[in-house]
Amino acid sequence: MKLSVLMASMAAAVLFTATGAQAADTLAKIAESGKITLAYRESSVPFSYLDGPNKPIGFSVELSNAVVEAVKKKLNKPNLQVSLMAVTSQNRIPLITNGTVDLECGSTTNNSARGKDVAFAVNHFYTGTRLLAKKSSKIKDYADLAKKTVASTTGTTNALVMRKYNADKNLGMDIVLGKDHADAFLLVESDRAVAFAMDDILLFGLIANAKTPADYEVVGEALQVEPYACMLPKDDPAFKKLVDDTFIGMMKSGEFEKLYTKWFMQPIPPKNVPLNLPMSDQLKENLKAFSDKPAT
Repeated sequence: MKLSVLMASMAAAVLFTATGAQAADTLAKIAESGKITLAYRESSVPFSYLDGPNKPIGFSVELSNAVVEAVKKKLNKPNLQVSLMAVTSQNRIPLITNGTVDLECGSTTNNSARGKDVAFAVNHFYTGTRLLAKKSSKIKDYADLAKKTVASTTGTTNALVMRKYNADKNLGMDIVLGKDHADAFLLVESDRAVAFAMDDILLFGLIANAKTPADYEVVGEALQVEPYACMLPKDDPAFKKLVDDTFIGMMKSGEFEKLYTKWFMQPIPPKNVPLNLPMSDQLKENLKAFSDKPAT
């Protein structure tokens, strides 16, 4: 490859600011490679989860797909290749920052700490940390967890929230971490933990798809309210504008609300059980405000 061509290719993938920091140019990279890489989660029901081998589905997956269509139109590449990559709570941010993944729409909290490494699109959901427990355990609130084993998921804000709450209240909980949400749920299912602390919507999704849904319940007040948003490379205003414009367009047209009804109010795979979770006041407000404001 000629040096001039090589340099042009490198410039298309990344721009350098005067300070020496890297600023992404995701659209140029996608145009150069003819490929966009989307991240998905394997057990974040109903946002992004597997319905059969290598078949991610869910609310966030459909948001990702809408962005793909916008990118195809923007770049005039109707045959753009779409590459899918499974990610976990632990590796999702590094895979965005190192350029492996172009967009991650799953169940990721938009907060200030993460905002130092990645950018977030317009918020598309609001949730808070609560507890999943077996009804037989009689766990009803956080005080009932004193001196007991509690599960959460590696790399999540929920694990941090629970560790702080445990220390502040001096509860003496033994907090164990699953590699993903399904793994953490299994700790409760197999009685290795009395509860699973996670975003309440994900807990409702796990119960809906459990072997015996009637055995479980979600308890406790939400410890904090956090927004979910899609992650994309930091310092890339052109790509962020395209993603935001896509979601804002869906919110204005009513398409977003229809998508919400499909995944949160109607029966969903694989068991065709509805979550019956009406849209929160915070999300209704954001259909008008279009905010990407992070949690603290």
